[in-house]
Amino acid sequence: MQEALRELLQNTVNEGLYRITISNPRKKDKAFKIKIRPVMIKGALLFQETVYEGTKVFHENRKAQETAAYIEDQLRQDFKQCEIEHKNCKATILVSKKGKMTISSKRTKDTGTGSEEIGQMRMAHNRTKRYILEEGIPVPFLVDLGVQTKEGRIVRPRYDKFRQINRFLEFIEDILPTLSRERTLHIIDFGCGKSYLTFAMYYYLHDLKGYDVEIMGLDLKEDVIEHCNQLSRKYGYEKLHFRKGDIAEYDGQAVADMVVTLHACDTATDYALAKAIAWGAEVILSVPCCQHEVNRQIRSEELAPVLKYGVVRERIAALVTDALRAEMLEGEGYETDILEFIDMEHTPKNLLIRAVKRAHPEAHKQEETRRNAAQTAEFLHIAPTLQRILDKHNGNED
Repeated sequence: MQEALRELLQNTVNEGLYRITISNPRKKDKAFKIKIRPVMIKGALLFQETVYEGTKVFHENRKAQETAAYIEDQLRQDFKQCEIEHKNCKATILVSKKGKMTISSKRTKDTGTGSEEIGQMRMAHNRTKRYILEEGIPVPFLVDLGVQTKEGRIVRPRYDKFRQINRFLEFIEDILPTLSRERTLHIIDFGCGKSYLTFAMYYYLHDLKGYDVEIMGLDLKEDVIEHCNQLSRKYGYEKLHFRKGDIAEYDGQAVADMVVTLHACDTATDYALAKAIAWGAEVILSVPCCQHEVNRQIRSEELAPVLKYGVVRERIAALVTDALRAEMLEGEGYETDILEFIDMEHTPKNLLIRAVKRAHPEAHKQEETRRNAAQTAEFLHIAPTLQRILDKHNGNED
């Protein structure tokens, strides 16, 4: 299999390479991801490695042969997954815990988007930020939604939306190792709205990454749902559907591998998270908004000098709401992060809660986390909806 890997790298680490992503580390105390792309520096073709280690990012440029040897070493020693995107093929390399390597590869057609001009744009050194959905390559749903022109240029007033979509896809890219390729993945998007991100998610997972996914978007606006279904049929997205419905009352799903909830207002986020937990979803991505509930409840003699200022109280309440949601997810066996997310519709910056189900959660740590979250809520005299739902489910009601 090592010979097959060397042959694959010899055929792809060249001027036709789009990107290589190395992920799924064996040890969590080292780099968690490496990205490789071609760059032109002083007329020479090199390959830039971007290594992500904790909050730090390191760069190094190598020649093709050195890069191929570097990738081999990483898969032999530190990582278990590698994805290669080349103008002629897409390939995935997986390494088991015992070191057994499997390689899957399929040829792709060069659609002409790898023109000399775009190729130079890809390899330009010190260029603008590299996006998963690249400027200059038209994507049908982005054209129809007014983000791109038919030639692939980004419509200037929609550039923030283009950045937001790509940032969201970066979050999904990070959790790809947790998603199975052996079966259909069921994904539900609560409060999908106009569904920019829903379409982007389907396009990225199904068209670019080759996952077998079935995605359902749920929203209360009937006209928006009908329009999204029309677009889905137009693109031939057979497993992307939209339905009118309320999050709190929705019971049309028996299982979900990933749950997405973007801008579900106030406690609607709590109901979506509770359903995701009940389904045992492997991944939860949530961007809450309009957190009013805790703002109405929060009170503390110790914090009274701070909470008396309305705008400060509102911000503290929102942060407390999301932090406790993250803690409650930890208490249910998820590894949870709170990340900054670009969002121009509500506030200049928003928070995204990303939760990935632990393979082997430790019961005593879960119980400790639940207890700490409950103590914090008691100290602030608040009773968040998610806490009440989970207490009822876990039989902890007073």
